[in-house]
Amino acid sequence: MQISQDRVVTLQYRLFDTQGQLLDQTREPLAYLHGGYGNIPPKLESAMLGKQVGDQVAVTLLPVDSFGEYDEALVREEPKTLFPPEVAEGMVFQAQDPQSGHTLLFRVVSLSGDKVTLDGNHPFAGMTVRFEVEIQDVRAASEEEKAHGHVHGEQGHHH
Repeated sequence: MQISQDRVVTLQYRLFDTQGQLLDQTREPLAYLHGGYGNIPPKLESAMLGKQVGDQVAVTLLPVDSFGEYDEALVREEPKTLFPPEVAEGMVFQAQDPQSGHTLLFRVVSLSGDKVTLDGNHPFAGMTVRFEVEIQDVRAASEEEKAHGHVHGEQGHHH
């Protein structure tokens, strides 16, 4: 079966920076619903159209097509008193965007005296990246998966 609209695709990927350094990789196979549901970057999804089990795809994506441009406005310094005593670099906190209402994730990037510096950018924001993907399975999506816009497990999915 080929990858096309409303197919569930299971894959393994490796993600590299422009110097060839491994940034991320799947530990377990990843399944997504193909066809513009926003589950993977659109240009990566386009590169996989028509592929089938066993095929490999490699695509280089600019920041705008992957994890976004780096936005300095998402770097904030906050009083340490707003955080638990065990706050440390690398911890992630959620915050509500007052304008959009969306939940944002902020990583602690540094601690200095009574200040905590947070970064709301994706760790790979501003980077050109290369995905190397191997297709492991392709199947038709269920009506429920198409209605919900994402893959459900073997036992179904409950909201």
